[in-house]
Amino acid sequence: MDAQGRGPHRGERGDFHERAVAGDGRADDIDPADQWVLNPQTGEYELRLSPSAGQSTPPGVPGPRGGAASSPGANGAGRPGGRRGREPDPGQGRERGGGTRGREQGGGTRGREQGGSREHGREQVPGQRRRRAAPPEATAGGRRKQRPKKKSAGKRVAVWSGGTMAFVVVAAAVGGYLYYQHLNGNITSVSDDGAGTGGFSKDRAINILLVGTDKRSGKGNAGYGDEGSAGHADTTLLLHVSKDRSNATALSIPRDMITDIPDCPTKQDDGSTKVIQGSKNVRFNQSLGQNDRTPSCTMRTVTEITGIKLDHFMVADFNAVKTLSSAVDGVDVCLAKDIDDPKSHLKLPKGKHTIEGEKALAFVRTRHTVGNGGDLSRIELQQQFLSSLMRKLKSGGTLTSPKKMISLAEAGTKALTVDSRIGDIMKLRDLGMELGKLDMKNLTFATMPVIDNPAEKTPVTVVPKQPQADKLFSMMREDVSLTEVKKQQKKEKAAVAARLKGPKSDPSDVRVDIYNGSGKTGAAQATLSWLQNNEGVTKSSQQGNAPQNLGKTSLEYGADQADQARRLAELMGLPGAALKQGKSEKNDQGLPAMVLTLGADFKGAGVPITAPSKAPDGIQKVEADKSVCAK
Repeated sequence: MDAQGRGPHRGERGDFHERAVAGDGRADDIDPADQWVLNPQTGEYELRLSPSAGQSTPPGVPGPRGGAASSPGANGAGRPGGRRGREPDPGQGRERGGGTRGREQGGGTRGREQGGSREHGREQVPGQRRRRAAPPEATAGGRRKQRPKKKSAGKRVAVWSGGTMAFVVVAAAVGGYLYYQHLNGNITSVSDDGAGTGGFSKDRAINILLVGTDKRSGKGNAGYGDEGSAGHADTTLLLHVSKDRSNATALSIPRDMITDIPDCPTKQDDGSTKVIQGSKNVRFNQSLGQNDRTPSCTMRTVTEITGIKLDHFMVADFNAVKTLSSAVDGVDVCLAKDIDDPKSHLKLPKGKHTIEGEKALAFVRTRHTVGNGGDLSRIELQQQFLSSLMRKLKSGGTLTSPKKMISLAEAGTKALTVDSRIGDIMKLRDLGMELGKLDMKNLTFATMPVIDNPAEKTPVTVVPKQPQADKLFSMMREDVSLTEVKKQQKKEKAAVAARLKGPKSDPSDVRVDIYNGSGKTGAAQATLSWLQNNEGVTKSSQQGNAPQNLGKTSLEYGADQADQARRLAELMGLPGAALKQGKSEKNDQGLPAMVLTLGADFKGAGVPITAPSKAPDGIQKVEADKSVCAK
């Protein structure tokens, strides 16, 4: 199977084959059976790994597939291993050192042979060893005769074993291809309708939307009620993995939170695009399933709420919880009290348990007998379950068990619906390898800060709690971890923060020229007006658009302007990373002025750009590497 995920294909003679890789000594893409070649000197099959080795078969000797090889001048009729090859004609090539000059095609390579070897530093290929002559016996007439040579039983076994091994290798290769196709057939994928970034990248942070729907499809799920429903975004997590993969945050978004759902352009089965009208002041869970909304609409809604654009989405149904928990032989959970919930069908005594299948589903659905009986209490249970599941997934007992890995592959591909950009097992593997770099100690589950809806006499819904919610979103956008990270990273951040420490000039002494590199019309003028009218920075001017747009706002200042830079950074909420000591420029009056260039992170005049250095107080969070008991 090649790097694009394509499997073996049939050649002209029905043999499985792949293109050989020339020049690097590897044969990763060659049909495994073609690497076993009969050595006529020993009568044994030998493994030939180099696709560039010139191993022609002598005339009349059976090739590795059992067919006779062609004579040297047979016009390309010889096909060792099912490939079309042309052996050099001794009468046509120029002789060099007893060798001939010709072309080889048996391995998809072209080279010069010099007495059985290749020149100019290329791979040296030994010539065929001479067959040892049998000891001569004198006849009565003085003529010699050779003793008939019989193949030993050991060599017959070796030939048979070599052929069997070749067959097993081919069967394994074909089986792997078929299983790959089988897993691909399990995957359900739908378009993200342009709501995402276009796919994750190894050189930046990764943001994935994980959605658990309450749709009752699948065997045994109709009994939970609401059969035939299109489902909702019942459980939603935004997984943010940092750029350096050192930490991650999984943010739970309450399903009963009141929000606005934007208009959602959605691709239809006939290829056309339909815009599904948005809704104002509705529950977040209506962003999926209702009014024919697809996961791409949930993506757009989350981006509207958090300001974070997502790379991918994965949607799981009830069966995902049941099959994934069973694939790892159960998930460990802990209860601080007995639970008997007739609505979720969960009945467990307090203490530690290993649950799977129906019991695991009941655990993540229960809410009436834990905490305050609401959705936020259920979120805590779900975070505990997911933390434990992830610890189990990364444990040695799972990763080293072929049975469990196959079960996981089956369960995962059948139970998940993903966006079409990762709708292939190889692309999912690449994403999984990136996520696998994460240390579980630095993964934090957090819940979006909310309060009871003040518009309801008896609150049943919630609304975002500000400013805590926006601070948390800002930390995720700016890649700030909710957990402790490496000491070196902390030192680097401390060094950057130190730029903001020290004496600060009076605002009236701050002299700055403002350029707009944010891509937002009027940003420089709005900032100028705010600085002059609200903050007393009267020695300021705006210089129009910057030569090019920037991703982040920057403030460049001269060596004697550090006091001014610290004051302006404080006023605008600039991070230490935005301050760069360099050269100042002369303003319209010919006086030295700092250069402030607004970037894409500019949110508006007077709105701080700096992300908080720690999570706001009162954030509900669970560290993934720690086990807690649900109350």
